[in-house]
Amino acid sequence: MQFTIASKVAFEGVGLHSGKRAKMVVHPAEANFGIWFLRGDEKQRNSLIRASYINVVDKPLCTRLINEDGVSVSTVEHVMAALAGCGVQNAIVELDTEEVPILDGCAENFVKEILRVGLKTLEVKQLALEILETIEVKHNDAEVSLAPSESLEIEFEIDFDEKIIGKQFKSLNMANGAFVHELASSRTFCRQADITEMHSKGLALGGNYDNAIVFDKDVVLSPGGLRYRDEAVRHKMLDALGDLALAGMPIIGRFRGIRAGHQATHKLLTKLFSSSNYYRIIECSPAQLESLPGAGLDKAGSGVLRVSH
Repeated sequence: MQFTIASKVAFEGVGLHSGKRAKMVVHPAEANFGIWFLRGDEKQRNSLIRASYINVVDKPLCTRLINEDGVSVSTVEHVMAALAGCGVQNAIVELDTEEVPILDGCAENFVKEILRVGLKTLEVKQLALEILETIEVKHNDAEVSLAPSESLEIEFEIDFDEKIIGKQFKSLNMANGAFVHELASSRTFCRQADITEMHSKGLALGGNYDNAIVFDKDVVLSPGGLRYRDEAVRHKMLDALGDLALAGMPIIGRFRGIRAGHQATHKLLTKLFSSSNYYRIIECSPAQLESLPGAGLDKAGSGVLRVSH
């Protein structure tokens, strides 16, 4: 079976890179609709943008989608991760500007609202992409791969010069609410030394110490410090799930990322769909449904979720 949200949920905040105020409403959608973004401020051009890897355009430090009329939406990865991690396959994400609000830099607030209203069951079979053979992509110093597995597993490894980050590795099976409980509250991060360069390129104009972890050498400048010792690698895994959701259906396979970001994951999806030898589309059995992200969560609407840090 498939799911959508039981009723609409609204969010308001600033765009991380544009610095513009943004209002966003996530609406329920019918079975087999998928995830689409709707630019409510666009009146003259096609305002619908499918959440698909085929609509991704290269943009540093975030995932940006654009349709055939040139209408775009940026920084979609956190809300896409929240939808995928809660098991939502069908929704319309309406915005009044070109960028998803960053909120506090993670997916926790999206997840809380989705689970607060609960999900609606759609009595239609759930399809999934089953990985048949290992595929790998190298992009600059990044490496990403997808390999056969019985569920979606995400492994990630990072390596930074700053000792407070250093080398981090984490591996999770995404079933049983793992995204919600282990990754959703992990925030985006950057180094203080990189901020001036990002601003010069028109990036991170809405960033501050409350919506990102800012590292200055071996000091955390953001109030309250880290939520997890390995919060950086957890956030990389959050981003990876959001970007993998642009496959258009859940993936049954093991993803591995090494020093990777949005561009590498996009190149991996592009390679995946370049040959049917790499995957097959299946109707999920009851056992496979229980292995998907979002399985094991209370989807009935049970109030505000409490995620322990």
